[in-house]
Amino acid sequence: MSIEKNIADWKKGNFKPLYWLEGEESYFIDELMHYAEHKILTPAEAEFNLSVFYGKDTEWSTVINACRRYPMFANKQVVLLKEAQQMRDIEKLEPYIVNPLISTIFIISYKEKKLDARTKFAKTIKANGEILTTKKLYDNQLPEWTNNLIKTAGLTITQKALLLLVEHIGNDLTRIKNEIEKLTINLNNRKNITEDDIENYIGVSKEYNVFELHDAVAKKNISKAIRIIQYFKANPKAAPIQQIIPALYNFFSKVYMITGAGTSDEKAIASLIGLTNTYFLKDYMVALNNYKYGGIEKILLLLHHYNLRSIGVNDAGTNDADLLKELVMKIAVV
Repeated sequence: MSIEKNIADWKKGNFKPLYWLEGEESYFIDELMHYAEHKILTPAEAEFNLSVFYGKDTEWSTVINACRRYPMFANKQVVLLKEAQQMRDIEKLEPYIVNPLISTIFIISYKEKKLDARTKFAKTIKANGEILTTKKLYDNQLPEWTNNLIKTAGLTITQKALLLLVEHIGNDLTRIKNEIEKLTINLNNRKNITEDDIENYIGVSKEYNVFELHDAVAKKNISKAIRIIQYFKANPKAAPIQQIIPALYNFFSKVYMITGAGTSDEKAIASLIGLTNTYFLKDYMVALNNYKYGGIEKILLLLHHYNLRSIGVNDAGTNDADLLKELVMKIAVV
């Protein structure tokens, strides 16, 4: 069951008496909880029929008592248990879960954890309600997910601006949504997000960023790569080394995947490496042409080695900028 399917069912008035929201992606859990809190009931109904509890501060008996009440002036009541992973003796909710009221919509958020499906408690929940297990998006899913979120907001975005946004924020869906809301406000009546907007309102330089570093290294443009690294040195928050090296590794890993693609069809290659279209495929092809198969293998090993050095393994304390410069120079002569 997906977040979209749940909300679609709720909009139609199709409810189960129990929903257990679990897993490692808090964003999807928070979205469902927010909708349940503000949209299932009208404001007038919510005044008498909405109960919100937090696991850390609530006894299991208090939650059961709330669930067993009947709604007032409405057909349904909503009971929300947030941060349930912090509740002591949460299994003691089982007597209610075995026989829930159909007039109560009981929704539990259990973040960053999953129930053991083999336990009696988990089997009882599954038998009497709905379990939604959330997962982190893979990095190659982020551009498409972000683009869909932007479309939902009634906006469009250039391909480069999209990648700048995703590269800068990474796998933090809540922050991506917040930044899109910020852009929506600042665009005024405009509908298209550009690289200038990402620079002006998100604070990502359109000339000095991880994406441009990919490009410089791919093209063996060492002077440009060094300028970007110098910018990172002067602006440590722009792109820490713990973000830069994994991003470079991800880039060259995709180049490595292309070597085994067995096809020259651009759409097939783009799909293989997780690009939503072929617009940026040329960057990967340039890197492959400049370094060849053997060179890409050596670069991946170098990136692994320097990633270890960046966290102090076999390194006496070389500063981040010098490590990156050294890395780039070694890549250039591969």
